[in-house]
Order: sequence, then C-alpha cells, then structure tokens
Amino acid sequence: MNKAQIVVGAVALVAGGGAFLMMHKKPVQAPQLPAVVAPLISMTDELLTAKRDLPYGSTLTPNDMAWTEWPKGSLPKGGVVKSASPNAMEEIKDSLVRAPIANGEPIRRERIVKGATAGMMSTLLTSGKRAIAIDVSANTTAGGFILPNDRVDIFKLYRDPELTKERGADAMSTELVVSNVRVLAMGQTVETKNGEAVVTGATATLELDPRQAEQVLLAQRTGSLTLALRPLVDAQPKDDSPESQVERADGSMTIVRYGVSTSLHPK
Repeated sequence: MNKAQIVVGAVALVAGGGAFLMMHKKPVQAPQLPAVVAPLISMTDELLTAKRDLPYGSTLTPNDMAWTEWPKGSLPKGGVVKSASPNAMEEIKDSLVRAPIANGEPIRRERIVKGATAGMMSTLLTSGKRAIAIDVSANTTAGGFILPNDRVDIFKLYRDPELTKERGADAMSTELVVSNVRVLAMGQTVETKNGEAVVTGATATLELDPRQAEQVLLAQRTGSLTLALRPLVDAQPKDDSPESQVERADGSMTIVRYGVSTSLHPK
C-alpha cells in the first residue's frame, strides 16, 4: 500500500468518526424564557356615566346616571369618581347638559352646568325669553349707570318724515319701543387693530320675548336707541296687565299693549 492510499484511508476514517459522533450527540436545547404574566388591572374605581343619550339642554335626574366600574389609570379628565365624590348624584342632579352626552359615556363636569352662571348667558335667561344685544354709549345708557339686572325702557329717536314735511326742516321724534325689560349684561366691544386691542363701542344685552326682540331689532335699523333706567321700586309691574302707559310733558301719551306702542296726542 502506497502513501496516497494510506492518506485517503485516514481521511475517510476521521470523517466517518466525526459523522458518528454528530449523529449520537444530544441536541442543544434552547434556553427557556420565563413566562410573561399580564398585570392585573384594578377595577375598583367607579365612574359616573349616562344611562341614556342626554341631548343639549336636558335636565339631569338620578335615573339618567349610573356608577360604572372603570380601569384605574384611564379615567377621563373631568370625570366624576365615586371614591372622590360619593354623593355626586345628589350634588349634580337638576344640572343642565351643555354638551350632548351619549349613553354609557362618562359624565364630565365641563359638560354640565347647575344654576345661573355668569359665563353662560343661556343659563341667565328666563324661560321663553331671548337675549338681544344693541349698540349703546354712555349718552344712551343713563350716563353709564345702567348695570346688569337693572330694568329699562327703550326709546327710539328717529327722523319724522311727516313732521319734517310739515315744518319744512328736519324734525326728530321719539317713540317708546318696549318697556320694563331686564338688562342681562353691559360690555365693551373690543377689536384688534394693528396688533392692539381697541375699544370700538359698547353693547347692552337685553332679555326680551320674541315679539319685543323683533321690535327692538327693527327700531335699531330705523333710528338710534336710548335706554331709560327705571327706579328699583318700579322695576316690577304693579299687576299682570299686559298694558303700560308712558305720559310725556306735552300731554301726549304712548300706550304699549302686548308690545305694540301707540301714541296719543291731546286735541
């Protein structure tokens, strides 16, 4: 046997032995990872939710609300939690819904309002009334002394075409538009000019019924309006009569009946 055959036989022997060892070697096991256990979520918090759809303007009753279990850590901002406010149902009942709340949705405090709120004009209005703003100045608001909740009469100053024709020169007349109405707010009108806030006027917000609102809006288009402050003791009508009278120095009288004014002049 020559040297080449010896080398080939040795290589074959080594290769066969390696293959034998590989076949009988135990497989390497992958390391076992610890099982991941999901954390338990506490459901001990109870959140106040709506039991039905609550539209804008609806009044909350205990039957509209329910305590619902809610995961800790995901409570909505402004939500009412029982652990913090156990008597919340009693506290917020009779509140008005200022933004719609869906069935099952958390009742958040910013979506409800209870009682008259200065920042929300609609809560200040008497049922059936409307809020109308008119342009005013210190000269047309009793020197600026008219305040919210005061009672006023509204007069219109206008150019009288018939009297102008009769006299041959411009003539002005006054007319009582509405009487004894409540002032809701007095405020300035602010506009931005050249990056600065500039006061451009003032407004008076009045509480009127729909018929009075029509009269005031029309009067504002056809003349200038002046608010006459009424005495506090005379703020409320003496009876339930829908008719009121205003007598002038010249003996003429304006009768306002159901919001319609009629002027009577002495013969």
